[in-house]
Amino acid sequence: MKRVLAIILGGGAGTRLYPLTKLRAKPAVPLGAKYRLIDIPISNCINSEIERIYVLTQYNSASLNRHIARTYHLAGAGFSQGFVEVLAAQQTPESPSWFEGTADAVRKYLWLFAEWDVDQYLILSGDHLYRMNYADFIARHRETKADITIGVVPMDEARASDFGLMKIDDTGRVCSFSEKPKGEALKAMRVDTTVLGLTPEEAARAPCIASMGIYVFEKQVVHDLLNRDRDRTDFGKEILPESLRDYNVQAYLFNEYWEDIGTIEAFYNANLALTQQPDPPFSFYDEEAPIYTRPRYLPPTKLLDSHVTESMLGEGCILKECTVTRSVIGVRSRIETGCVIDNALLMGCDFYESPEQRLQALENGKIPLGVGANSTIRRAIVDKNARIGRNVQLTNRDHVIEGNRENLGFVIQNGIIVVIKNAVISNGMVI
Repeated sequence: MKRVLAIILGGGAGTRLYPLTKLRAKPAVPLGAKYRLIDIPISNCINSEIERIYVLTQYNSASLNRHIARTYHLAGAGFSQGFVEVLAAQQTPESPSWFEGTADAVRKYLWLFAEWDVDQYLILSGDHLYRMNYADFIARHRETKADITIGVVPMDEARASDFGLMKIDDTGRVCSFSEKPKGEALKAMRVDTTVLGLTPEEAARAPCIASMGIYVFEKQVVHDLLNRDRDRTDFGKEILPESLRDYNVQAYLFNEYWEDIGTIEAFYNANLALTQQPDPPFSFYDEEAPIYTRPRYLPPTKLLDSHVTESMLGEGCILKECTVTRSVIGVRSRIETGCVIDNALLMGCDFYESPEQRLQALENGKIPLGVGANSTIRRAIVDKNARIGRNVQLTNRDHVIEGNRENLGFVIQNGIIVVIKNAVISNGMVI
């Protein structure tokens, strides 16, 4: 794995995850009470003994830079060449534009990547939830003498039309691509996935293979492809389909949990699925392949006569005489007496308020950090540092599917209320 350089694509503006990306880059969005999205691919790399990692990003990268700088010190005392480094889009005389796509982002830093004496580039996405040993992925690439290997997941026809699909021959070589096909075009993309190791029963249930958006490239192949046609800016839509004729492009089947969490609904569902018992689809409780994140040295969470069912709580929370059901509660959350938190994701806070500060806020008619007394939050995401007043009802009472009320501190997407970071929700408000 010392011959591999990892490149994580931090994504564009993250419009599908707005407003969670209003003030942060998509890879910096909080996940699972204490982590961030970027921790998933970086941890997978570290657990796979790949320790040279670049993260390409363009929008709102300050919090991402801060998180990575505080979390990943791979070089230690100078005995390792390992690093995790953010590369933000920059304008130069040779390249005056910003990143214009996934391939263009890599192209603009090829000069830097070329300096490393490696054989392969591992190109990853920054907004997927899964646990993979990339050593197996790269071993398959080397065994098949591939120029390019694409990570794929088996997919049933009901969901397949939301993804880029591909066809393979009986050696696993990719023959064709189709981006989000429908109808007859979808049926035409059926493949025999037993070639990649599925049982006949599994292959019948999942007759399509979808791209995971992760790739292994031979170093020289990337340079040739990206320098040959500089107008092509996207791997999935342009570079890879064009490479099929001239290069050996192989598929690597990943038949475990994988979720693209690039939309509000997918992000919400993936977080709440973490609370399932006894077997959540993705678990952070794996000693063999831990997910790393920033050590905050917070105190334990304190429960004061509260009832918590099937939920995850981050460190440093204080829950007082409240009811929490199937929810994810982030670090430093404060939930007051009489609150009901049901199927909700609370991201917590970046700092504490002292008892004196909280009392002073109440005396001045202001709202302290956290969730005020006798409030109900149901099927909602509450971003960091939000101040929810007393007797607030965040329940989408009118069953609104889409709505933008940023002036009031929230939006609604797919029926899910999303309270914006740093927002203030007034006492008694009903949403």
